[in-house]
Amino acid sequence: MSEHILEADYVIVGAGAVGMAMADTLAAETAASIVILDRRARPGGHWNDAYPFVRLHGPSVTYGVNSTPLGNGRIDAVGLNAGLNELASGAEICAYFERVMQERLLPSGRVTWLPLHEVGEDGVAVSLVNGMRQRLVARRRWVDATQADTQVPATHGPRFKVAEGVTCLTPTELTRWRQPAAGHVIIGGGKTAMDTALWLLAHGVDPDTITWVRPRESWLLNRANVQPTEAFAVQTLTAIVAELEAARDADSLPDLYARLEAEQLLQRIDPTVQPTMYRCAIVSEAELGQLRRITRVVRMGHVQAIEPDRIVLDRGEIATTTRHVHVHCSAGGLPRGPAQAVFQGHRIVPQYVRRCSPAFSAAFIAHLEATLDDEQEKNALCEPVPVPEVPLDWLRMHLQTAKNQARWSQYPDLHDWFRSSRLENYTWLFSRPNVQADPTWKGLQTRLKAARDPALESMAILLRCEEGMQEVDDVASAMVSSASQPW
Repeated sequence: MSEHILEADYVIVGAGAVGMAMADTLAAETAASIVILDRRARPGGHWNDAYPFVRLHGPSVTYGVNSTPLGNGRIDAVGLNAGLNELASGAEICAYFERVMQERLLPSGRVTWLPLHEVGEDGVAVSLVNGMRQRLVARRRWVDATQADTQVPATHGPRFKVAEGVTCLTPTELTRWRQPAAGHVIIGGGKTAMDTALWLLAHGVDPDTITWVRPRESWLLNRANVQPTEAFAVQTLTAIVAELEAARDADSLPDLYARLEAEQLLQRIDPTVQPTMYRCAIVSEAELGQLRRITRVVRMGHVQAIEPDRIVLDRGEIATTTRHVHVHCSAGGLPRGPAQAVFQGHRIVPQYVRRCSPAFSAAFIAHLEATLDDEQEKNALCEPVPVPEVPLDWLRMHLQTAKNQARWSQYPDLHDWFRSSRLENYTWLFSRPNVQADPTWKGLQTRLKAARDPALESMAILLRCEEGMQEVDDVASAMVSSASQPW
């Protein structure tokens, strides 16, 4: 077939949350033309593939693109999230990104949307519908948003063998299963497995008939502490202060986690088992209580094979039957690749620049692209914050986030952008009007100032002790320079 040429200032590969947040900010802050392409039929990335009962882990107000609110600003009145900011469902998120595309990006006249397309390293986009080929030319930059593409069971099958006659379903297939089961076996220890467990319990499944294969235990964030709206201002700042004071006073990594858990900043399903995983997963205390109802937990490593009468694991086997329903929840989630520069000449690779904040990070990177010219300066302002995998990453993420924020504090124009950004959810905490007479608020601010620098120095020391990394000293010295940083 003939090959057409399509030129634009930016070509964004991937229309998930990261790609959409980049496009939204570039469209709002520049006059640039943009091509967005994705192999899926609709914007929204992995949300199009996720199981029907998926919801955001954190509040809707922290997610999406800068220009358009997600949700209605509601406080949930019922359910396991009652009393907290609403959590958008997967369907709501997909509809939201479709609305952003149709009502904001495309009407600008500067955005071209290529759904159901794949692009190769040669820059040629191929339609998955009719095979038409278009050579894409980015006059300024390519934006590779594919590294943020989350792996879900519907698109990434099990890495273990499943014998003939065994029922092994994805969470999506589970919702369509209409045959009685002798019991359910959940395979995986991450948030997908937790969501599946909660779905089964909500549908009346006896917890004693659920077997949960959890190769690793995870530290979990408490959703009550990540509520960045006015109604929760004192609660949110209290959590920030408690986090810093725990780090300041800890004399070892186990002591740090013990202090964080005592303050209900980190949680775990089983208090008797030491977690070896941390992925920024967030749960409410009500959800945690439900998860603890499942007591048949198998900790014998990863599943190697499911046979008609047994499940073979790394360190042994357990019995099963062909009348059991096995649920594959062990996809990789957000891939963790090696850190690399965000700005790479003719290419931008969006990554976290603040802990656990993909949407904010993408919008911030796009803002730097729109307002700064010097590539070295831009990279210095957005050194990647690692995607977490293990508990030690709690420290790594804190320290790199603080290092970035220390640099941001030197740019008055960035302060203005933070104050106006929908996705920057914490700057307002430190510029709330009419709080000077509030003794509780003043006390928290005083504690924050006293704890911040000693806490960051302590984190750097703990990390150096764990890793033997002399370069962490550079991070520690950068932390001390952040005394004027308000966040």
